[in-house]
Amino acid sequence: MRRLVPSLLALAMIASAEPGQARGPDPWLGRDKAAHFAVSLGIASITYGVSTRYVDARGHALLIGGGVSLTIGAGKELLDLAGYGDPSWKDLVWDVIGTAAGLAVGWTVDVAIRGVDDRSPALAAPERTIAPQVFRLSF
Repeated sequence: MRRLVPSLLALAMIASAEPGQARGPDPWLGRDKAAHFAVSLGIASITYGVSTRYVDARGHALLIGGGVSLTIGAGKELLDLAGYGDPSWKDLVWDVIGTAAGLAVGWTVDVAIRGVDDRSPALAAPERTIAPQVFRLSF
């Protein structure tokens, strides 16, 4: 997990960074918007799925998946702002929409596979039903 997030961030930045060129109007439905949507969807859903292996609460996995995806999207726009592309707040809006869709896909697949019960609640952490172990020394 420690290697996955920085690798995804670096890959997204390298793949999308190119010297900035003046371009015309920034349409809401361009090819670049579809790319922002698709990449954000993929990053959010994959990160959600990976994080469910490490956190008990699905809500926490949603926060991790959304945070990673939006951080990468914002990082890409900051690179564009630094001169490596054309910054666009519309791109960032499509990143948010793709992130939400990716989290919905990841959560839906997770619920379909693991179901919802006491061990896997819909969003909260599972209740700890096992009493903590008390270690006693006996001589």
